[in-house]
Amino acid sequence: MQQTLSTIKTNSKQNNNIHAVGRDGSRKPLDVVKIRRVVDWATAGLEVNSIALEAGLKTRLRDGITTREIQENLINCALEMCSPEEPDWRYVAGRLHVWSLWKDTKVSRGYTYGDYEQTVKLQVESDRYDRRILTYSPSELQEAGTWIDPDWDLEYDYAGAVLLTSRYLLKDELPQEAFLTCALLLASVEAPENRIELAKQFYEAISKRKISLATPILANLRSPKGSLTSCFITAIDDNLESIFAEITNTARISKNGGGVGVNVSQIRATGSTVMGKSNASGGVIPWIKILNDTAIAVNQGGRRAGAVTVSLDIWHFDVPEFLEMQTENGDRRRKAYDIFPQLVITDEFMRRVVNKETWTLIDPYEVKIKLGIDLAGLWGAEFEHKYQIIESKVGREITLYKQVCARELFKNIMRSLLETGMPYLWFKDTVNKANPNKHDGYIPGGNLCQESFSNVKAGELAHSCNLNSLNLPNIADEEIAAICKIAVRILDNTIELTEPPFAEAKTHNDRYRTIGVGCMGLADWLADRKLTFENLPEISNLFEEIGYWCTNASMELAKERGAYAAFPGSEWSQGKLIGAKPVEWFLENARDPQRWLELSANIQKFGIRNSHITAIAPNTSSSLVQGVSASVLPVYSRFFYDKWAKGTVPIAPPYIKNRFWFYQENKTLDQNKVVRAVATMQKWVDTGISMELLFNLNQGVYFPEDPDRCLSAKDIFETLLMAWEEGCKAVYYVRTVQRDSFQEIDNSCSACTN
Repeated sequence: MQQTLSTIKTNSKQNNNIHAVGRDGSRKPLDVVKIRRVVDWATAGLEVNSIALEAGLKTRLRDGITTREIQENLINCALEMCSPEEPDWRYVAGRLHVWSLWKDTKVSRGYTYGDYEQTVKLQVESDRYDRRILTYSPSELQEAGTWIDPDWDLEYDYAGAVLLTSRYLLKDELPQEAFLTCALLLASVEAPENRIELAKQFYEAISKRKISLATPILANLRSPKGSLTSCFITAIDDNLESIFAEITNTARISKNGGGVGVNVSQIRATGSTVMGKSNASGGVIPWIKILNDTAIAVNQGGRRAGAVTVSLDIWHFDVPEFLEMQTENGDRRRKAYDIFPQLVITDEFMRRVVNKETWTLIDPYEVKIKLGIDLAGLWGAEFEHKYQIIESKVGREITLYKQVCARELFKNIMRSLLETGMPYLWFKDTVNKANPNKHDGYIPGGNLCQESFSNVKAGELAHSCNLNSLNLPNIADEEIAAICKIAVRILDNTIELTEPPFAEAKTHNDRYRTIGVGCMGLADWLADRKLTFENLPEISNLFEEIGYWCTNASMELAKERGAYAAFPGSEWSQGKLIGAKPVEWFLENARDPQRWLELSANIQKFGIRNSHITAIAPNTSSSLVQGVSASVLPVYSRFFYDKWAKGTVPIAPPYIKNRFWFYQENKTLDQNKVVRAVATMQKWVDTGISMELLFNLNQGVYFPEDPDRCLSAKDIFETLLMAWEEGCKAVYYVRTVQRDSFQEIDNSCSACTN
């Protein structure tokens, strides 16, 4: 007769008739006491009742049951009992998952933790670890092994434990071994007399989840080959050689797991002249389609499709078709469903949207040939001047053009945003005004996640950036300076270790040494302090600290290693600081102005190691491993179940039980508050912030005084306009919580009246 755990422990005779099959295939009498010990271990120190887990075990303890079945059913039972009132059950499930990992590893290699030197030898011999780890002597590896604390494996909830083991760990590898190996490799470029001490600092920051390594670093660093860079941006010139060269580069990036932005604004428009033949060009869409298919075909060894965002300037003649290339209607041969469209927006366009003025779409090839103007390379006042010259020539010298109402075009953009979440909106003038390297080029568009960008030149320079993130709720106030210093040093070392997938990326690395220290868990940091996203002074103070200490750390590295190659003539060299702002701005706006004045002087004297230093990525998956809310945005919901391959998994932030009401839910939060908070952070972040906006279209959500009122297109328009006006550099995804039927009820988005 099949029995449950609660009944079998009372019947020793029947217990002798039931055998369990272990992970090594052996059959032994079922040991109920051992199961209870595991349950007690998994629940120790957590606010849960271990007896409830035993009682809820649904597996019938039959003869021949496997220990893995028992473990999986304990996990499922813990997940089912998880709730906002008892959120610790997700940590019980995480510990049980880790227990299985430990047991599987012991069966496979004969031991768990305790012999790190042997682990390194095993992994190198199996060609799973980069042989650069052997830079360290056996005694150094033995010393490093003593730093490991297995209890740090017990800090993961179920979602984090599963993601960590399935996505990042190698065969026969445990979590702390992965983190320690990463730390040792990151320190391997340091001076021999310092590297062990620094490796320990790196390891503790990573293993204690104070610093999160970006996926390419954590996944690829230990392997013999693989790029460590997260973000790339390329640009395409208007010729076949450049087009196919950048398609090849996109394939190389996708092969190594990087995300890529490709700017196509210089490619001639549909109907343009080709080889002297008028109306011969197919425009940008056919080339975008090839990029689309490249991302699908080069799929990181079958793990996932490549990820490509294609950017196009808002003045390009093909913008209307660009907005339609992911719709179901029209010519299927001119569709691209697997790329992420991005519009490069100028201040002049936004002003005309506000004023309901006319906007002119033109062909960059005709403008360049007839007027000698390379419009894609311009921004700010120079763009506005040249654009007005072009408009004065339309209908005469300029024959391929289209004049539209700027407000109507923006309405079409909004319609696409509400239907698909895209295109991304990237504010070109805002970004380039903040570019510290104006003397050396311009920034044409954003990266895949809209937080990292720098100078790009087709065929010469491809933006490349390495990322990590500060786990804000795990860092005490007094630790910020030290952790920022470690984060910057880790990324500068990563530049030395990575192998860029093509020459233009290496050239960029050597010239600009661009890095991106980001943040995650801001919602948790606020909730723990009983603050919300409306506490802008506190948010500003936090990001001033991070901005200062990261910038200072890069300056200190310049003392030690030298400034980045393009530093002479840069805004940094002129004493300007974050966002290419003059030091006077910091004297007026900083909480501690004097230190900024000193930092400006030191940078002018010693230089700065990295041209861009801070960038806040979305961190959607990484934050689950880190056990905190993603990036710097509010939590979508305080508690919800996510659908995974193994079933539904509970997702909740760390302080949900004690700070429930201080977690503002993004699905019902006024997005104007999100924009203001991001704009506040942006002042202290020198590159960008991945800002998603989430609009709830149901009745009464934002208007409790008027329960029948829904969010209108006018409301969304004003939020997007605010993002531009407040100095946000980009709008990443726009997501919606849908009602049955959404119709525009906006009067201000009517057509222009000339």
